[in-house]
Amino acid sequence: MTKSPNPPFIIGLTGGIGSGKTTVSDYFAKLGIDVIDADVISHTITAKGSPVLDKLALAFGTDIITDGRLDRTYLRKIAFANDAKLATLNAIIHPAIRTQIKHELDHASSPYAILSAPLLLESIKGDDKGLTALCDRILVVDVPTEQQIKRASRRDGQSDEDILAIMDKQIGREKRLSHADDVLDNSHDVNSLYQQINQLHQKYLIMANNMAKNQ
Repeated sequence: MTKSPNPPFIIGLTGGIGSGKTTVSDYFAKLGIDVIDADVISHTITAKGSPVLDKLALAFGTDIITDGRLDRTYLRKIAFANDAKLATLNAIIHPAIRTQIKHELDHASSPYAILSAPLLLESIKGDDKGLTALCDRILVVDVPTEQQIKRASRRDGQSDEDILAIMDKQIGREKRLSHADDVLDNSHDVNSLYQQINQLHQKYLIMANNMAKNQ
């Protein structure tokens, strides 16, 4: 993949709902690595009074706003129930997220950076590589489907049916893994996960150093 030479070595981090992406990105941050999180950016650009929030209210109605703030769970239910509405949501929010992601990557200062994006691979549309065009490698957090549903339901307080509806709009597990340069198995305990991350961290430091030498 090709990208701008300005940011450091970029690892695109993704995984299905409930896979544990936040646990992974938080640990990379503890290791001193800059993490650019598309979900965090999404919250920032849809904050109270933001232009993006106004566009969403115009498209989906003011019921998506509670006390001036976006009701993300309600908007998610509306958007994921209808392909046309999901396309509208993506058309409003994705360009703004991408602009902010590029800005933060350009200002990353660690040897490599993590771009955490739940829909990293879903952003690929034909010849348009989406957010993956910004990445040097793709890291997938993987868990069995049954575990994924259980974790997401417990975390979000939603029914299994709601989680399955979201998963149905995401890329399938096998296809996600087919895009991966590296895979983290998050089906065991957190110590096992951290051990895998530590190994990848050393690998990425070497790769980032080699890339810097060749620039």
